[in-house]
Amino acid sequence: MPAPRVEIRDSAGIRIVENPRPAEGSRLAWRIGPEPLVSIGVLEGEEAYMLYGALDATRLSDGRIVVANLGTNQLRVFDASGTHLENWAAEGEGPGEFTSLSRVEPWPGDSIAAWWTRTAGISVFDSDGNYGRTFRLGGNDEDPKWLALRPQAATKAGSVLATWRWRDADTIVVHLRDGEGDLAASLGTHPGPDLHWADLGNGRYRTWEKIFGRRLVHAPWGDLVAIGVTERYEVKAFRDDGALARIVRRQHDLRPPGPADVEAHIELVVSYVPLGLSPQEKERYQEDLRRELGAVPVVEHLPALDSMMVDALDHLWVREFESPADVRPGILWTVFDPEGRVLGFVETPEELNIYEIGGDYILGHSADEFEVESVQLWPLDRRPAAEPG
Repeated sequence: MPAPRVEIRDSAGIRIVENPRPAEGSRLAWRIGPEPLVSIGVLEGEEAYMLYGALDATRLSDGRIVVANLGTNQLRVFDASGTHLENWAAEGEGPGEFTSLSRVEPWPGDSIAAWWTRTAGISVFDSDGNYGRTFRLGGNDEDPKWLALRPQAATKAGSVLATWRWRDADTIVVHLRDGEGDLAASLGTHPGPDLHWADLGNGRYRTWEKIFGRRLVHAPWGDLVAIGVTERYEVKAFRDDGALARIVRRQHDLRPPGPADVEAHIELVVSYVPLGLSPQEKERYQEDLRRELGAVPVVEHLPALDSMMVDALDHLWVREFESPADVRPGILWTVFDPEGRVLGFVETPEELNIYEIGGDYILGHSADEFEVESVQLWPLDRRPAAEPG
């Protein structure tokens, strides 16, 4: 399949890459295996394999898999075949311990960085699980905006991509913080969520995001940081000094949401019910929620994209937005090369929430019909398909 025609130009030192949309129904020759090579997680069995709140995972250079298991606030370590080896850290507030563990990511020197949500503390461990240090993102207790500063991702260079949004503001500030948590560069202020304030009466209000409203998405991209807004197919890439280096666009036709899209979205939101409700309470909760959501404004166009991530070879993967009313057998991504030129579509298993994409694997999370969690490693073959004959 010939590569799509890409237009590249420079404007005031900024590289602008204009991409066409890959042909409808086309796919890159890259192949994802029909089943996972490794699956970690059981309904019953040894406690180490029973996952609860496995919010993230990463793979070390020797093939070991480290899982951030929120249910026990542990880093659970498995060998390349999925056999449990040991646990790193534990629940608590001491050195190398966690509360509300949420993320684990590679850190320079084959180390890992893990963080938890309550205080945005970031702890570093070496490849043998030895605790090194903990740091927090900068600021001080007298400046309350820093209480909202949250780590989002670690870069290859050992800095932290972080964001903060002041209360119900519709803008988001993006920072690069260094390995001590101090400000390395500001990447500017970007559009945040589209908000709607619902009047509940008696002076009470509830804040909703508008239906299909915009979100900010971001990911470290080689020595750059990619930032986009879901309402348009455009990604801006910033250098580590905060300067804009590249703008990548892809052709996209705007589509207004129809009644089926809105109804499916509302039903999806309503399907998430707090635990512990009786059947009557659940029904009442869902009825109230449907009524409130029915009054939330709907934006003019469906999002252009859903999310993005970057693989180990610095390819940018942009997940295509899919309305909950649409039916697709897998998850569709547009893949761009390290310079921002479109390569084509790749489809990943629908049930897999991807944590990490390596050179020859995809690591992610899945849950079955009984809500049994598993962390899975799927093979990824980037070689062109062999010619027939």
